[in-house]
Amino acid sequence: MIDKLNDQEIEEVLKENILGRIGCNDGLKTYVVPVNYVYDGKFIIAHSVEGMKIKMMRKNPDVCFEVDEMKSFTKWKSVIVWGQYQELTDKRDRYYAMKLFVDRMMHMKISATAILPETEGNIAHPQMQEKIRPVVYRIVITEKTGRFEDE
Repeated sequence: MIDKLNDQEIEEVLKENILGRIGCNDGLKTYVVPVNYVYDGKFIIAHSVEGMKIKMMRKNPDVCFEVDEMKSFTKWKSVIVWGQYQELTDKRDRYYAMKLFVDRMMHMKISATAILPETEGNIAHPQMQEKIRPVVYRIVITEKTGRFEDE
């Protein structure tokens, strides 16, 4: 049976997972890419090095975000969020966002872009000689929906 997730179930899926897919469009091309994220109950928070998705989201901040929990082809949950890309440039906001990442993913191997602001510029990516400065951003949620199938 396929049905809708209620608001509480949508919140649980967003809070319990750390991998989602962000969809963005610059007016010419649509781009969907997986990202690690943290959900703080209000925002989807993520980080990246500057590349295609960051450039596209700066051009058009309207984004879509999707998270799946897949147990089998007949037992799954899927949440879709729409919202606005918002780059975090304030030092305090960046610190708060990256601290959430560190706290949530402390026991997992994390991306080289997931560093606390006080260490920015001091850590080089193992595969790069240059130092990286992550772009930290959040999705200001405007709408959420979810579906599930349970055999």
